[in-house]
Amino acid sequence: MNIPADLKYTKSHEWAKLNADGTVTVGITDHAQDLLGDMVFVEIPAVGRKLNAGEECAVVESVKAASDVYAPIAGEVVAANAEVEAAPEQINKDAHAAWMFTLKPDNAADLDNLLDAAAYQALVESEAH
Repeated sequence: MNIPADLKYTKSHEWAKLNADGTVTVGITDHAQDLLGDMVFVEIPAVGRKLNAGEECAVVESVKAASDVYAPIAGEVVAANAEVEAAPEQINKDAHAAWMFTLKPDNAADLDNLLDAAAYQALVESEAH
């Protein structure tokens, strides 16, 4: 399982990456895509949409199930990855490269409330038992 140390994680299996320009890029984790299986549909939030932390904002569907994607922190959507909507299988190939959307955070310090790689690894391991 791939859990990059430079990302932050949510208990609902999203990853968040703080970019140099202060924006935050979001996707689902490698663990989440592995559980879901082959992706067949992705719906991402529209640019300009304001999100609250924990708000349902996207959907991923696989051959097994549909799952909501939640905003890891509050902010405004400033970019949406149309390529991943057009080719959802990109998430299965590399979940951490197949980002879904980018936020301009209301407060970048909110990232500190998310899990680091070690804490996310512990969460995944606890769910497996």
